[in-house]
Amino acid sequence: MKILCIGQSAYDITLPVDSYPIENKKIKIGNKKIECGGGSANNCAYLLGLWGCDVTLASPIGKDFYGEKIKEELLKVNVNIDYFKELDMETTTSFIIANISKGTRTIITNKNNEMKYDEEFCINESFDVILCDGNDYELALKTIKNNKEAISIIDAGSLKEGTVLLCKTVDYVVCSNDFAKDYTKINFDYKDLETIKKVYDILVNDFQTNVVITLESHGSFTKINDEYVLVPSIEVKSVDSTGAGDIYHGAFTYFISHDYSLYDTLRLSNIAGALSVQKIGSKASMPELEEVLKYHEL
Repeated sequence: MKILCIGQSAYDITLPVDSYPIENKKIKIGNKKIECGGGSANNCAYLLGLWGCDVTLASPIGKDFYGEKIKEELLKVNVNIDYFKELDMETTTSFIIANISKGTRTIITNKNNEMKYDEEFCINESFDVILCDGNDYELALKTIKNNKEAISIIDAGSLKEGTVLLCKTVDYVVCSNDFAKDYTKINFDYKDLETIKKVYDILVNDFQTNVVITLESHGSFTKINDEYVLVPSIEVKSVDSTGAGDIYHGAFTYFISHDYSLYDTLRLSNIAGALSVQKIGSKASMPELEEVLKYHEL
């Protein structure tokens, strides 16, 4: 089974702190910074490679030190990078402040608006599964249309025109609660399922496809056999949530394409994302497949 991920790659520099920085103060963290490749599609591809999949990543990067580091990292888990677009500009970088006392993170990203594929670029190879993150949506649209038999998934993290267009094209819209709220303009309450149902119904009506709303530590919400279902996550001590959403989407792609039921796919994806927040950094926090499956059996 061949999987293609299309979207963003970045280079992450994570700075762990005990509390969020006070403005105009100096903070020393010692030799604790963590560096690795990042970006939603990049993290998904890495996880799938780590889990033994035949996976290809199509992503634009710069011809620089960070771009080389990103390629080296992916090749270590056998991710195919033949469709990388190397541009004469700086690779996208993200500086992440990880507040380990709360398990939250603040991300500041430096991205050149020209960091994208040109309109003529095309992927003619056939794939069984396609995961996109809303970046380079024109390439994603073309590739999905050229692979009509493939399972197609979008990681709809934030509300953008290209993301909305892709949501109307794919088999599975797996969206963040932020996307769901911004798109529907309804600020739903986790404790009030009726508000989440209302949001879900709007998304399904507009996109005419399978919809999953991720609710972070609260789990995942969808409809199975005409019944609304909130699939719970697991309770863990969160240290750093960087990459947790990407890991969730990578796990979703793995399990849905390996014939797991939708309920089990969501449950296992919840577990994978939750296990990751116990460690700092996206790549270093990725759980092994056996760890996720074992936890699911408990």
